[in-house]
Amino acid sequence: MTEAPDTNRGSANRDAEMTASPVEDWFVREVLPLEAALMQFLQHNWRNKADIADLRQDVYTQVFDAAQKTIPDNTRAFVFATARNLLINRLKREHIVPIEAVADVEALNAAIEAPGPERSTIARDELRRLQAALDRLPPRCREAVILGRIEGLSGREIAQRMGITEQAVSHHLITGVRALVNEVFGEDRKRPQ
Repeated sequence: MTEAPDTNRGSANRDAEMTASPVEDWFVREVLPLEAALMQFLQHNWRNKADIADLRQDVYTQVFDAAQKTIPDNTRAFVFATARNLLINRLKREHIVPIEAVADVEALNAAIEAPGPERSTIARDELRRLQAALDRLPPRCREAVILGRIEGLSGREIAQRMGITEQAVSHHLITGVRALVNEVFGEDRKRPQ
């Protein structure tokens, strides 16, 4: 008597492998549909677009790991709270926050440490001295410094705007910056002529 192959046994093994855990089912059913909103949230609150996909994956990992213990009642709130906390933790780890890193720090509810009164007074005094030193520069020199160092124009752009050569721009910038450094830091009180 020949035994017929048991095709049901192979089918049962495949079915067991295909059956997902309750957490996986929950994740697919409730978390993945939030992806578009999550991506919009991350893009709005994190300026470096190259990090967005990694941030999304980190959120998914943290959400899934936490759900292994207990599946949250309010999935949407849980996912977005996880994303918010992840962004805050990233900022804290970096210690120095580039200005373009976060679009809206208030949206993250991140605590921003305000400088103390002494630091504020010192900063205001330094700004007053810098403005006074800038005002004392010769007009063409002041214009070149403002265009180059404050507005961020290139030497060529400054030359075009002022109607002078790039070499003259370079001279004005060097002279102006030296005079400002000397005025602000008190090394040499000579003004450019």
